Amino acid sequence: MSTDAGLNTIFVGNRPTARRLRKSRLVVVEGPEAGRTLVMDKEQITAGRSLLSDLVLTDKAVSGTHFSITAVDKGYVLKDEGSTNGTWYGDVRLREIWLKPGTLFRAGTTVLRFEPTDDIVTIELSDRDRFDQAIGTSVPMREIFANLERVAPSDLTVLIGGETGTGKEVIARAIHRHSRRKDRPFVVLDCSAIPKDLIESTLFGHEKGSFTGAVGQHRGVFEQADGGTIFLDEIGELDMSLQPKLLRVLENREVKRVGGGKSITVDVRVIAATNRELRRMVIEGGFREDLYFRLSVMQIELPPLRRRREDIPLLVEAFMGVANARRAEQGQPPLQVSPEALKALGERPWPGNIRELKNMVERATSLADGVMLTRADFMMGTEPPVRLTQPGPVVEGELRFLVDAQVAFKDAKQALLDRFEAMYLKALIEKHENNITRAGRTAGLTRYHLRELLKKHGLHGDDEG
Repeated sequence: MSTDAGLNTIFVGNRPTARRLRKSRLVVVEGPEAGRTLVMDKEQITAGRSLLSDLVLTDKAVSGTHFSITAVDKGYVLKDEGSTNGTWYGDVRLREIWLKPGTLFRAGTTVLRFEPTDDIVTIELSDRDRFDQAIGTSVPMREIFANLERVAPSDLTVLIGGETGTGKEVIARAIHRHSRRKDRPFVVLDCSAIPKDLIESTLFGHEKGSFTGAVGQHRGVFEQADGGTIFLDEIGELDMSLQPKLLRVLENREVKRVGGGKSITVDVRVIAATNRELRRMVIEGGFREDLYFRLSVMQIELPPLRRRREDIPLLVEAFMGVANARRAEQGQPPLQVSPEALKALGERPWPGNIRELKNMVERATSLADGVMLTRADFMMGTEPPVRLTQPGPVVEGELRFLVDAQVAFKDAKQALLDRFEAMYLKALIEKHENNITRAGRTAGLTRYHLRELLKKHGLHGDDEG
């Protein structure tokens, strides 16, 4: 392990105020790009054959995204990103290792050397613990808030990444409310919820009689958002056939309704979000590279809740505040959370992230018998994120449930998907005796994707070789 930290947090008293990143160099020693040097001046860089990589390697034995190097508080971590031919340290094929000055490693037939420098990049943190409705005292969130404070007043296109339930729509709305467009429409389109045969009409509108069922003229979401902001949620689910049309709208700021011949000018800021890895989708041919570059002018990656556990008490307090305001209107005393329950909440893996936490708090406050909520009130480990209205049989390998119709559709659907994921992955990895390579082959998932899913649900596996 390197004795020189790659990333240091600077404190004033007990409050973090900035992060300092020690710049590094990655030097190609052998291979087609021999002699090339990449200066690493951000927290993570990637290397591979893809043009999306920070260091593009033309070596045919190198994968699209072959490896990454990440600066963390204890140093620098080299991680193989599920490459075909592996990343090697000497004769050892690695998954991830700590780097030290002068470390040599190989990707394909390309040999590289890692060299820290004495140059420092300072990353300022926001002095606030919230940005609009987004809340967090953790360093990652305050770094995001600092970026939002600069980006929101502009008209930059923003791509928000992060797992399901991390609050991407909350961030999108916050950007809109802190922009010059705040008094204009904010229109949301969930690209995963629109049938394929209706998505073009939904996006761009249609003229009367343009297709069966088009009984009148319809303004698409871009026209509806004119002067304001459009939020394209789950952009990774957008059908490939529509991606060129969306790209033209982003470049020309004009839409043409289905069945119409006239181009209509629109003044719209675009914010997109995805829980999928668009970079990997581009490499694998599932998403257009030019559209990715157009959407990712500014990127914000939201951390999962398990990586910002220090924010859980503040989030619980906020969700409890909503419930207690409702109770005050009804003349009821405020609820509190016991220290034991709060400790237990902080230790959960939270595969559903903030959405799961919010649903759990809402359920506990709705069903509470007393004013002090205990671990039992949250029913941790005994109930699904969606309240059961009747008892149902539990069958090995079979997912049975009865939903509460008071829960929002999107939350109920995601809760079910989270339960399915956890059950499927547990059975899959056990069947293959924790071997990620064989399990991924059976499931049709890359090793990298499977590892990330297992991590999300607190499960573990081992790689071959």
